[in-house]
Amino acid sequence: MTKEGLLMLAAVKGIVQGNTVLIEDEDIRAYDGTEVIVTLLSYPQEKVRKASVDWDSFVIPSERGKNVEKYMREMRENDRL
Repeated sequence: MTKEGLLMLAAVKGIVQGNTVLIEDEDIRAYDGTEVIVTLLSYPQEKVRKASVDWDSFVIPSERGKNVEKYMREMRENDRL
């Protein structure tokens, strides 16, 4: 309980390093000496990269598709009065 008798809850993101929790982008010095509860989230330590998708395998090549950049450049050059 705070001095005013109200319970205040706050959430900040941090990283456990040894026996310390490092807080990212938060200034919590105003709460120095306040009793806290630390909740550990079970995120994986290593980020798993998904297999990339070969988007070209879903496309049927055509003459129109080969000239898309030229067509879009012409459209954008003439889009102002």
